[in-house]
Amino acid sequence: MKTLLKRFFAQPAGVVGAVLLLAVLILAIGAPIFYPGDPWAMVAAPSLPLGSPGHVFGTDMLGRDVAAGVAHGARVSLLIGLTATLVAVVVGTALGAAAGYYGGRVDDLVMRFTEIFQTIPGFLLALLMVAIFGSSMYSIVLSIGVISWPSVARLVRAEFLSLRSRDFVKAAVLGGQSDLRILFHQILPNALSPIVVVASLNMATAILLESAISFLGLGDRNMISWGFMIGAGRTTLMHAWWLSAIPGAAIFITVLALNLMGDALNHALNPRTKKAGGFA
Repeated sequence: MKTLLKRFFAQPAGVVGAVLLLAVLILAIGAPIFYPGDPWAMVAAPSLPLGSPGHVFGTDMLGRDVAAGVAHGARVSLLIGLTATLVAVVVGTALGAAAGYYGGRVDDLVMRFTEIFQTIPGFLLALLMVAIFGSSMYSIVLSIGVISWPSVARLVRAEFLSLRSRDFVKAAVLGGQSDLRILFHQILPNALSPIVVVASLNMATAILLESAISFLGLGDRNMISWGFMIGAGRTTLMHAWWLSAIPGAAIFITVLALNLMGDALNHALNPRTKKAGGFA
């Protein structure tokens, strides 16, 4: 673990990404402390400019504090991004592992099933699912998870296809270990590196998708999010640009942080870069 952290923080991208993500996490966790109360509440005169006393980012057209919305929106965006990524990783890993380990008809069946989802434009499918199941946080998580798992499944399948022919797997088979034990105790630990990397990148994509869904007015109206704030402020761009720019900047920083960390993790976990970097 120490060697992994050393390789990770040896990458400037990893340091920058970790610092940015830590700042977003502090904002999200501390939102009830920094801005107690309901972020939907009208707390001041409408359309206060940037730098107003007590409202550093001003207020929107209904008098709601923009800074409070950004802080509480961080909780929603990170929660949906993390949960949707977990759904995609669990489903994709299970299906990809079965396809890669068993091969044959199981592989054909799983891959044809995966291709069905990949032939449909992902964002349109997500919008359709939210429209059918309702604009709730659960339907948004489900829709993003559904369109995100195929890429994970293909990656895991490729890793399991490569690892199942290794000597340690053959030894486990000869030793009489069950398929489940071989899958979870022998192969999966050796395939975790690329799964961790793709999960970090998928989380960034999930946050963007949630923001786009909320921007179109299909988000959960009981929970404030960055996408909703951008959509609500788009009608006042000419004279109150910050209403959309500030939550947009929050999305940009979070997605950038996750992508930088994904790149750094890829370098830290890649065997080729381990040798090139000179770490044992």
